[in-house]
Amino acid sequence: MCAVSAEVRAPLRPLERAFFDRSTEVVARDLLGVWLLRWTPDGLSGGPIVETEAYGGPEDRASHARAGQTRRTTPMFGEVGRAYVYLVYGMHECLNVVAYEPGREAGAVLIRAMAAEIGVDLIRSRRGRPTDPTDRLCSGPAMVCQGLGVDRSFDGHDLTLGEGLWLAHPPARVTSMDRVGASSRIGAGSRIGVAYAGEWATRPWRFWLTGHPSVSRK
Repeated sequence: MCAVSAEVRAPLRPLERAFFDRSTEVVARDLLGVWLLRWTPDGLSGGPIVETEAYGGPEDRASHARAGQTRRTTPMFGEVGRAYVYLVYGMHECLNVVAYEPGREAGAVLIRAMAAEIGVDLIRSRRGRPTDPTDRLCSGPAMVCQGLGVDRSFDGHDLTLGEGLWLAHPPARVTSMDRVGASSRIGAGSRIGVAYAGEWATRPWRFWLTGHPSVSRK
């Protein structure tokens, strides 16, 4: 992984591990507004998270952990604050952060959407979308990974170190969330694409910033 200089990292301080050592759905909600950042030799890219989904342990029939600990799901059962990256449809990576409260077996939060704020041209180049509106560049989980250059090599990566890929406290400057207005509310609803999970499919564990243009779906 590429190291980031102290000068760059200072105003983008990584979240502490204790942040993730809580109920998965609480962490999912509190990740809204947190910055997801990627450092490569080409520069820094990223922005605030605007949509998430919480997935619990083996009891959650919508979670990958429902089959127990496997080679694929091992990060979900491990140290909180680390990445869990998996492939869907054989072609798209999705980024999750491991989070669950003490006494639970597993849990992770899917990063569903992010507002591109830093390194927009770099994100646009990675996505190969020269004419797409900036607000829609990372408006879905696969788009987030493609825009930031995140692949399965980050599976198990420590997101609290501020190196390569990390989650940071919001910088002290205006962000796209401020443009939505102070009256913005957090929305909650059922998770997407988990109809097979029975009653678990109706859990309101998807969270988003209401009215934000980078949210994946209305």
